[in-house]
Amino acid sequence: MTAASKIRTPSLDIAAELSGPETGAAVVLLHGFPYDVRSFDGVVGILAAAGCRTIVPYLRGYGPTHFLSADTPRSGEQAAIGVDLRDLLDALHVEQAILAGYDWGARAANVVAALWPARVRGLVSCCGYQIQDLAKAQLPVDPLQEYRFWYQHYFQTERGRQGLAANRSQLCRLLWKLWSPSWQFDDATYQSSARSFDNPDFVDVAIHSYRHRMGYAAGDPRYADIELQLAKLPSIDVPTIVLHGADDGVNPVELSAGHNKRFTARYERRVLAGVGHNPPQEAPAEFARAVLDLMA
Repeated sequence: MTAASKIRTPSLDIAAELSGPETGAAVVLLHGFPYDVRSFDGVVGILAAAGCRTIVPYLRGYGPTHFLSADTPRSGEQAAIGVDLRDLLDALHVEQAILAGYDWGARAANVVAALWPARVRGLVSCCGYQIQDLAKAQLPVDPLQEYRFWYQHYFQTERGRQGLAANRSQLCRLLWKLWSPSWQFDDATYQSSARSFDNPDFVDVAIHSYRHRMGYAAGDPRYADIELQLAKLPSIDVPTIVLHGADDGVNPVELSAGHNKRFTARYERRVLAGVGHNPPQEAPAEFARAVLDLMA
């Protein structure tokens, strides 16, 4: 049975859905942009049936998760979402968990696995190593990849901020279609997640994330030391399974092919045929299998 909870951390009231026995092995399932906890509905049932305790939080800027203070910068930088995850583990008194995520959620999990590996029993990371190389943020990449990142360039502008604010439902639905071209989701499926984008901090957090990663916005000073650690692109020394959808429309499957060099413990990469950017919702059985294989 799933229970909705609010977990108080130093910066946030994090809304999360908790399932399975409290004594079960902890698994934190982490969504990305622009999605929400509904991505894991199919995964949670499989893991709960296997005796796992699942924790599915809404990231900062999504759904019922809210900042405690109006004065806290609405940062979307990688250090911020990584610290949010560590703080969530602390607040729930979870000493060690399997972390499994995609997009922003994979990045948060990568940050914790790299900097606080004792807290991580295993890692499921979609699209490979997800710590950003900010030193190279302003260097151009392959033109086709620049084309795939059109939304990131759009968000650097005031027009892009206003576009996300005014047209968030249409814009985010377009991203779902572009990033998972073989996934035939219906309107009810999309709307069940899209309501999370009405969070009053959604636009600010998203815009800051994409401006910070390209070097056009300063970070929150409280995370400066952590960003310095991440700038070294630390290796990840926990057992890891990388999942990559063969039909991913924003991060093509070949981009993670050489990421094994970033992982120093047990490592496996699995390419999922017919799957795009949102593996837990498009292929819940395969996603859950990766989690359970790390437990075995």
